Amino acid sequence: MARLLTIEEALERILSHVRPAGAELVQTEESAGRVLAAPVVALTDLPPFPSSAMDGFAVRAAETPGAFPVAVRIAAGRPADRMLRPGEAMGIATGGALPDGADAVVPIERAVDRDDEVEIEEAASAGDNVRPRGGDVRAGDEVLPAGTRVSASQIGAIAAAGLAQVSCAIRPRAVVLTTGTELRPAGSTLGPGEIYESNGAMLAAVLRSAGALVERLDPVADDETSHRAALERGLRADVLVTTGGVSVGPHDLVRAIEAELGVEEVFWGVAVRPGKPLAFGVRDRTLVFGLPGNPVSSLVGAELFVRPAVLALQGATLVHSRWDRGTLVAPLRRNAARDELARARSRDGEAGVELVPVSGQESHMIVRAAGADALVLVPRGDGEVGAGTSVRYLRLA
Repeated sequence: MARLLTIEEALERILSHVRPAGAELVQTEESAGRVLAAPVVALTDLPPFPSSAMDGFAVRAAETPGAFPVAVRIAAGRPADRMLRPGEAMGIATGGALPDGADAVVPIERAVDRDDEVEIEEAASAGDNVRPRGGDVRAGDEVLPAGTRVSASQIGAIAAAGLAQVSCAIRPRAVVLTTGTELRPAGSTLGPGEIYESNGAMLAAVLRSAGALVERLDPVADDETSHRAALERGLRADVLVTTGGVSVGPHDLVRAIEAELGVEEVFWGVAVRPGKPLAFGVRDRTLVFGLPGNPVSSLVGAELFVRPAVLALQGATLVHSRWDRGTLVAPLRRNAARDELARARSRDGEAGVELVPVSGQESHMIVRAAGADALVLVPRGDGEVGAGTSVRYLRLA
């Protein structure tokens, strides 16, 4: 039997077969979660003019303190129609354009406003409460680099920089196929030996959260005809994710039929628990993942390997799973041959994140896993990882 790949080796082989798709223009307001295919460059200085950071009075700093006639009151969006003359002040709203001749703004709470006159008791300095032109960004400056996955706050930055559209990677099309004669849809009545199908919905959620457009196929029974028809359809997508049927039992048909359909298997088996019987292959540009049928094994495989591949297809800068550090609250036993990912709940502790393993770590226990928001990495070896140990963990999306 071939040596099982480590998590790192398996991910490296997967990413070496990724060929990013093209790009398309997307309305800025619809770009949340999309990956930028080109840098976002500011079209204008921001602010585009010197402006006030406070409600107050525009003055010449060198003339303060003193009493000044209020020549004009400037609202945001309505600049003064003349410059500030020596010996006078102008009322100004937050965001209002600083008039020529002024170099400071005195906040309204530090002035005595008598309608047509203002008294300023303390000296101001040039630049006080003034937002300089281009203080945030200059026209032509890069706002965000290519490969950025756009967040809500970044949409605000893109719009403020003047762009109505941005170039984004085309979202990969993904197909999810679950296999097993025993599977029935949730809400139906179960017969003897039947269980509810849950992996499909879970995997579709992982794929969508990574940016893919997802199609779910109906579960297929354990017969070659059903498998072949469904796999032929799935192989038209950019990513095909199957669950179940990838081990070595008599009803595990997926890998053999995929081989008949032209899928080149890159590897089978990863030294991780749960999730060892994971297959990865390619046909032309299609990435083909065969995940185990046990729900938690399937979830682990999707988070460790499928999510990074989908992000890489979009040219994302950050595709590798993000491992954070936390402190283990209870001991976890090591596996001698495989790295293990234990489900845990995270909580805030005095020294940082604490990780509490959930009860029931078997790979079929998906309901108990629902209480977990983290996967704790337990390196292979003898003995156990003790309580109080600093460990790496992957936060579940």
